[in-house]
Amino acid sequence: MTLIHLFFVAAISAALHLPSFVEGRQARSLAGCGKVANHVSHDGSTSEDHRGNDAHVPRFAEPIPNVTVSVGRDALLSCVVDNLRGFKVAWVRVDTQTILSIHHNVITQNSRISLSYNDHRSWYLHIKEVQEVDRGWYMCQVNTNPMRSCQGYLQVVVPPTIISKETSTDMVVRETSNVTLTCKATGYPEPYVMWRRENGKEINYNGEMVNFVNGEVLHIVKISRLHMGAYLCIASNEVPPSVSSRVEIRVQFPPMLSIPNQLEAAYIGQDVNLECHTEAYPYSINYWTTEHGDMIVSGNYNSISGDKYETISVDNDYNKYMTLKIRNVGPQDFGSYKCVAQNSLGETDGVIKLDEIPAPTTTTTQASFHMTSSNKKSALMSRLATRIFEVVRVR
Repeated sequence: MTLIHLFFVAAISAALHLPSFVEGRQARSLAGCGKVANHVSHDGSTSEDHRGNDAHVPRFAEPIPNVTVSVGRDALLSCVVDNLRGFKVAWVRVDTQTILSIHHNVITQNSRISLSYNDHRSWYLHIKEVQEVDRGWYMCQVNTNPMRSCQGYLQVVVPPTIISKETSTDMVVRETSNVTLTCKATGYPEPYVMWRRENGKEINYNGEMVNFVNGEVLHIVKISRLHMGAYLCIASNEVPPSVSSRVEIRVQFPPMLSIPNQLEAAYIGQDVNLECHTEAYPYSINYWTTEHGDMIVSGNYNSISGDKYETISVDNDYNKYMTLKIRNVGPQDFGSYKCVAQNSLGETDGVIKLDEIPAPTTTTTQASFHMTSSNKKSALMSRLATRIFEVVRVR
């Protein structure tokens, strides 16, 4: 407060016959406000003792309600005084002892603060676009002797905000490494922070499967491909809206391969499917080869039967489900087929053996024929037993 401003306050105080606002420090220690305000004087008696039971003494009609408002909104503090008569009302910021208004005049230089009143009884302090610095106690004073006062608290709440510079971002890590995700948030009250997976799956945390992990830090020990995906850091403090930050973890590992059936069988003229399942990240390059090492590409043309091969690949994140369809199997198609997967970290392959089995018996009454799974299995097992017998006989 400048010297000119202090002279201005002193002049107004004198004109309004207000006691020195140094006494406001004493008023802060007086009893609370209400319909009957008994304030302790310097000699230990109450102000009601000095004035007797005078019904015309100014008194606060009601306590000043505590107000909670979100930052950026407007706040209104109300002070209702009965029997004010010729006395004056002032608003004071308690923690800084800053005089905000006296009677009909705004004293503070804060342009966000204004004053309104009604019937010389209700006095309203308006604070526009509330900031966190406005949080605290506000006092409504009446210039009686001793001075009477009533206090109300302005609580300024701030919705949570995630601090980007202190929060983890997307990362790529090697499998079996240790990973730490960090999320920092600010707000008032202090935000509550938790981690969960975006897809709703459980988190393998310290050997336990949990839906979420409380706290700013999420430690993952010996991360695996099962941890791969997006994680959400969610900050909330009951002041809407809650906020979240998305962190995606990609886990690198060399290709792995599995084959549901390593031995398949078909008869001449049949269509057959060979299946292979791979896992890899970075995503692998997958293909099929014949036993002679020739790469199989969809659409290879055969002058007799049209397209011979069809390769089908279904991707599910780091999983790939591969199918090689061989149409109209002929004698030259029997043999070994290799499923290959490779990425920057390695390569792997698996072999599927395609054997011939007798064609099903046909009848004159039915042009098409069908071989049951049990018959196919019996023929396949018979051929396999014959092979084993031949190997034993050679030995």
